[in-house]
Amino acid sequence: MARLFQPLQLGTLKLSNRIIIAPMCQYSATEQGQISYWHEQQWGTYALSGAGLCIVEATAVQPEGRISYADLGLWNDEQGERIAVLLKKIKTVSPVPFAIQLAHAGRKASTEKPWNVSHGKAQISSADEHGWQTVAPTELAFQESDEKPHALTVAELKTIQQDFAQAAKRAVEAGFDLIELHAAHGYLMHQFMSPLANTRTDGYGGSFENRIRMVMETFESIKKAVPDNFPVGIRLSAQDWVEGGWTLEETVALSKQLEQAGAVYIHVSSGGLHPQQKIDVHASYQVPFAAQVKENVSIPVIAVGLVTESMQAEGILEYEQADAVGLARAMLYDPRWPWHAAAELGETIQIAPQYLRCQPHGFRDLFHPFE
Repeated sequence: MARLFQPLQLGTLKLSNRIIIAPMCQYSATEQGQISYWHEQQWGTYALSGAGLCIVEATAVQPEGRISYADLGLWNDEQGERIAVLLKKIKTVSPVPFAIQLAHAGRKASTEKPWNVSHGKAQISSADEHGWQTVAPTELAFQESDEKPHALTVAELKTIQQDFAQAAKRAVEAGFDLIELHAAHGYLMHQFMSPLANTRTDGYGGSFENRIRMVMETFESIKKAVPDNFPVGIRLSAQDWVEGGWTLEETVALSKQLEQAGAVYIHVSSGGLHPQQKIDVHASYQVPFAAQVKENVSIPVIAVGLVTESMQAEGILEYEQADAVGLARAMLYDPRWPWHAAAELGETIQIAPQYLRCQPHGFRDLFHPFE
């Protein structure tokens, strides 16, 4: 049996295969952080993809924690209630488990939708109707042209930790099967971790143990807020790709502590912290980082980073560089990617019975209905 189609256990959650739909921002929520029709059709499409797990986009725990004014939020009960309605609909057509990535953008917040600017995501002024004052560990802006963020006090960062906990409770009540804490790509948790963004002199800055305190306390606050044994994972940037920044060695050390704290997996990405990053982008370019983490923890590790082909994904698992493979852009491009991977690898895949009659000639045993 191909490794890609073997089941995987993430704590108490069993996946039917090792294809993970990784979170990717859609910038399509209402300005109140509510899901829109876009989410209905996208989540429904992902539910019918045959993937082992779908992790929906980064979802802010505070209004100020959104990347843009069109980001999804889970800072109030109404947002959770609307998501609950959608998840109930989805579960009538598919058993694919859904997870949510809880996030706070920190100094990289208050931006325009990426397709509304010529390059990247331009920050919107706090004086604009679509903008607001950003926050961060210290008053260091992401780009020189950005407004300086407000440096969080200890009381304020404790409030953010509790907002993560409250959002986690809402996520469980809404019907999500797993929670992922976003501590990658230069957002708030990562900002605390990297010395390039965190120059604090109190207990949340300076040494490695101090710089990881925010992410560890936030993770622990989420664990306390959800039922016992509810699966919680985390996404990390393995390195900053800038000299003097967060390193792979620190990622390994943090991963060990997160495993002890109850993380059910480590999702390994990289970069996003500094505009001067120099990333060597090529197929599977981040997989070696996942492999290094996997050598040092006993919980599953998810690899991401320009994984687009089924044989490529299978090789990552065959050579034990990771336990699962995450796809984001590849799944946006081809939501039936798991079907094609099963056909290429000679495997079967679970699908909705309405699709059984579209099984291609020559693949008589490709499909079997959801159980």
